[in-house]
Amino acid sequence: MAEKMGNNDRFTFEISLNVLNHLGRNLYRSFVTVLGEAISNAWDADAQNVNIYLDTEKNSFIVKDDGIGMSGDDFQNKFLKIGYSKRKDGKLKSDKERPYIGRKGIGKLALLSCADKISVISKTVDGDYIGGIIDNSGLDNAIKNDLTPAEYKLESVNLSVFGKYIENHKKGTIIYFENTKEGINKSPDYLKKLIALYFRFSLIDNSFNIFLNDEKITVDNLKGLAENTEFLWKINDYDDPYIKQQLTKLKESKKITPAGNFTGFIASVGKPRDLKVISTDERVTIDLFANGRLREKDILKYIPSARVVENYLYGQIHYNELDDEKDRFSSSREGIVADDPKFVNLLEILKGSVLNEIINDWDKWRVKHRKPGDSDNERITLKDRKSLELYNSVSEEYIPPEGSPNKEKVDSWIDGLADDAKYNFGSYAECFISENLIREYIHDKSVKLSTEAERDIKQCKDREKENKEKGNCSIDIRQKDNDVSYLDMTSLANLVDKQPAGQNCLASDAKAYRPIRDALMHTALLTEEAKRKLTAIYDNIRGRLKTLLSTK
Repeated sequence: MAEKMGNNDRFTFEISLNVLNHLGRNLYRSFVTVLGEAISNAWDADAQNVNIYLDTEKNSFIVKDDGIGMSGDDFQNKFLKIGYSKRKDGKLKSDKERPYIGRKGIGKLALLSCADKISVISKTVDGDYIGGIIDNSGLDNAIKNDLTPAEYKLESVNLSVFGKYIENHKKGTIIYFENTKEGINKSPDYLKKLIALYFRFSLIDNSFNIFLNDEKITVDNLKGLAENTEFLWKINDYDDPYIKQQLTKLKESKKITPAGNFTGFIASVGKPRDLKVISTDERVTIDLFANGRLREKDILKYIPSARVVENYLYGQIHYNELDDEKDRFSSSREGIVADDPKFVNLLEILKGSVLNEIINDWDKWRVKHRKPGDSDNERITLKDRKSLELYNSVSEEYIPPEGSPNKEKVDSWIDGLADDAKYNFGSYAECFISENLIREYIHDKSVKLSTEAERDIKQCKDREKENKEKGNCSIDIRQKDNDVSYLDMTSLANLVDKQPAGQNCLASDAKAYRPIRDALMHTALLTEEAKRKLTAIYDNIRGRLKTLLSTK
């Protein structure tokens, strides 16, 4: 017998309010993310101004905008409809031609994540306020009782809780957050800095302003960061008021033109701690933006180079093509889908043509400005690099203070000595090490002093005694007052490795080494020819000394 349908009813999905728990309250953890959703909604609503008011005593805050506002139908069928997207009809821009930031229609759930209760009111130009209260304790009970969204009714709003904030508010939306979980206990200066960093459209578009406690957020809130910024790399044709107005005292800058339709900048500070936001765990990083909105924080974590330069860099990459017809962002709205092809391609370009150039420039510029560079960069030898670092450290003590009439002149003198210092400091270190190692070798092997050596020692002792008397110096000068401490490389070499005339040995190399070595010890600046000869001779001395020290 053929089976029959029991009835002709049409079945539909029924979603539990527990879904809101997973999509909203348990996904969003950052206070800045919550602010981002409220600010982005205001942007999409063509608001000109967004005002954030903090009340630390009541542990609450208000976000108010003057956008187009919502009617009752808008509030029910757009704001409260989870998954409603302004782009569903293919419209990608607002009436003011602003690119829409919202996409999935679940971002509003972020508002539930940072406070026990939120009250939402909104009005259009000629309308009255509409809205409701979402109480998380009430929502908890509804979830516990497995209610559907249709069975959970919002509480009515008492306009008096908004107090003065509804005065002269002709249109727009106001959201009141009560008993917040975190965020507003931070200092206003901290929040202003984060807002200035992460909501770039407010700084770039003059028709959109963000205020915190009635103070406008501007590039001036990034002044401290700008003052500690030394180097800048502009990527393609990027235009930003932060660069124009704040980064006016850069030591070096250049433009990079990689393939790809993205723009931005990467900058370097003087010290890694300059990227730390005071009294927080927050650190300024290189962040990814699409249509002015932060989409991924610290994108270097996807392409780490393990180079020291990473600890000094911050910046912004703006790639609006990521915000196209395909949704490339995670449900949490706090990141991009890591294996998205466009994102992966962007990372490849950044890692290749952008970061490689920055890594090399950074090292050159740091060394040029007398600061430690990247010791893993092999463009100069480690010995030369350390010589320069030592020179820079010592010479810094001689630099006149800012405002001194001679500062520019002395700076140029110190810069002019850098290349010679790179060579001389390293050469002196080689001389110091090699001569003292031979002295230790002579002592260890109990090498007998020659008549010639004893003569040289006596002459040196007499000269030192005479000089001490002239200088009224009664202290001991030499740490080890043994005879070999008075011998130079030539005399030392004659004691340990001297061969008949015409045969190569340490003594013959030391003889050729002596005139340039003496000039070096007297801090003279050597000619390039003398440097080449000294290097060649010392290569021989080093080789012979290593052989000598490795034998029994």
